[in-house]
Amino acid sequence: MSQPSRRAVLGALAAAVGLLFRPGRAATQPAPERVRVSTRHANVHTGPNTTTEVLVLVPRDRVLTVLGRDKEWIQVQLTTDLRTTGIVMRWYKNEDRGWMHDSIVTPEK
Repeated sequence: MSQPSRRAVLGALAAAVGLLFRPGRAATQPAPERVRVSTRHANVHTGPNTTTEVLVLVPRDRVLTVLGRDKEWIQVQLTTDLRTTGIVMRWYKNEDRGWMHDSIVTPEK
């Protein structure tokens, strides 16, 4: 049996890569999880517990993007407009994320 030429191997490899990365077939990523505040105001803390400082109180019906989880706590993205729509408690360092308990939110569809 003869060995395939280098050119044949590279051609087969290029064809396989082309099948994986065809134009028009964008890799699908799941949409980020989002939650809606279901209480009058939701405390957003600096850490995943009630002993950490509260950064901001987020008003009812505000939708936030979930960045992570730690047991029953969720880490959410903070946007700068929350400085005017929420009640700022201690948001001095331009934090872009905070923690809230999952019992005060509902999944957003």
